[in-house]
Amino acid sequence: MTNKKLITPWISVIGIGEDGVQGLSDSSIQLIENAEIIIGGERHLKMLAGMVQPKNQIRTDWAKGFNKTLDLIEQKKGKNIVVLASGDPMYFGVGATLARRFGGDALNVIPAVSSISLACARMGWSQPDVNVVTIHGRPAENINRYLFNNAKIIALSNDGESPSVVAKLLCAHGFAKSKITVLENLGGENENYIFGLAENWQNGECAHLNIIAVECVADDNVSGHALVGGLNDDAFNHDGQITKREVRATTISSLAPCEGEMLWDVGSGSGSIAIEWMRGGKNMKAIAIEKDKTRAENINTNAFNLGVTRLQVVCGAAPDVFAQISGNSPDAIFIGGGLTNGGEDLISQAWDALKPGGRLVVNSVTIKSEAIISNFAELVGGEMIRINIERAKKIGHQQSFQPLKTVTQLIAHKPGAK
Repeated sequence: MTNKKLITPWISVIGIGEDGVQGLSDSSIQLIENAEIIIGGERHLKMLAGMVQPKNQIRTDWAKGFNKTLDLIEQKKGKNIVVLASGDPMYFGVGATLARRFGGDALNVIPAVSSISLACARMGWSQPDVNVVTIHGRPAENINRYLFNNAKIIALSNDGESPSVVAKLLCAHGFAKSKITVLENLGGENENYIFGLAENWQNGECAHLNIIAVECVADDNVSGHALVGGLNDDAFNHDGQITKREVRATTISSLAPCEGEMLWDVGSGSGSIAIEWMRGGKNMKAIAIEKDKTRAENINTNAFNLGVTRLQVVCGAAPDVFAQISGNSPDAIFIGGGLTNGGEDLISQAWDALKPGGRLVVNSVTIKSEAIISNFAELVGGEMIRINIERAKKIGHQQSFQPLKTVTQLIAHKPGAK
C-alpha cells in the first residue's frame, strides 16, 4: 500500500457561530491571532472587533466577488490565511468551495456546530430523518422535491422574506396545512422562534439570519410526488410529447442511474426523463436537449415545479448541440425522438460522446427508427426489448383495455471502465 503524500495545510477554515469569538476554542483563537490574512463575511469580521489586530494582519470580506477573492487566496499562497465561515464550513459552506479549488489537503477545517444541528436540536428532530435544502442564493423551488406528507424539512434561508416565499410554495403545491417554524439568530443572544401554518402565514419579514423548519401536512387527496421513476403523466405540463408513465419507469430502470452521474436527455419533450433522473438522487446531473423553444421553456417550468432547479436545458437540435455541451461528458444518454431523419448520425455521435462504461438507451415507435436501432445494435451489441402497455379506458358504460404505441428499446453499454 502506498501512503498518500499530504500537502501541508495553508488555509485554516474556522467555523464560527452566532455566539462569536467566545464560542471558539483556544486553538482557533490562536490561529486568528497569528493569521496574516483573514477573509470572512462582514458579519463574521465584526465578531473580531474586540480582538487586537496585529499591524501586519489584513482583514477583508468577499465584497470583490467570490471568484476574485478565491484568486486572491491563490496569489497569497504561503501566507498564513484564515477563512471564517458560518457553523460547519463543509455543510453548504465555503469550505466545500475551497476544497474544490485548492484541494482538501490544503485546508485545516475547524467546524463549529452547524445551524442544521442547532435547528434539529431545538425542534427535537433526528437529523438523519430530516431533508435539508438550501435556498440561500438558490431558487426556493428546490424545496418542492421534498414535499411529502409527514416529511420534515430544514431550509437554509436566503433572507428575511424566505419564510413567506416557502409558505406560498407549500400552499401552491397542496401543503397548506404544513407547520412552519422560523428559527431566528440560532445560537446568539437574540435567538427567537416564530410559529404558524403555511395557509395563514402573515408574519412579514423575519430576521435576515433564519432557518425554516417545515412539518409537511398534505391537503386531502394530495400525497406528493414519488422519487422513483414513473410519476403520473399529469405531474408534467406537456403537449403530448412525453414518455408515458409505464415506459418512463422502464426507461429510468434501463438508464440505471447512480449517484452523481450526468444524463443527456436528447429530444427531451416535456423533460420527464431528465427530471425523474435528477429526482432519484441528491447529486444527479442532467442536460435536457430540445429543439422546440416552447417545449424547452416548458421543461424549465416542470423542473422548478418538481424541485430540480439545476436541470440544464439546451434549446437546439441534436447532434449539432453536442459540441457546445461536450464539457459535461455523460454517463448515460437517452434518445426519445429525432431518429426518423438523420437518426444514424445522431445515435452514432451520441455513442461517441458517451463516457467509457456508460449507457445508451433509445426508444423508438416507428418502423424506420426501429430499423436504425436494430442496425446499431448489430454494430455495438446491447439488448433490445419491446414494451407493450394497455390502459383501461371507458367505452360507453363499460371499460376496455386499449394499447399504447408499442415502444422498442435499445439498451447498450459502451465498453471500457468509467
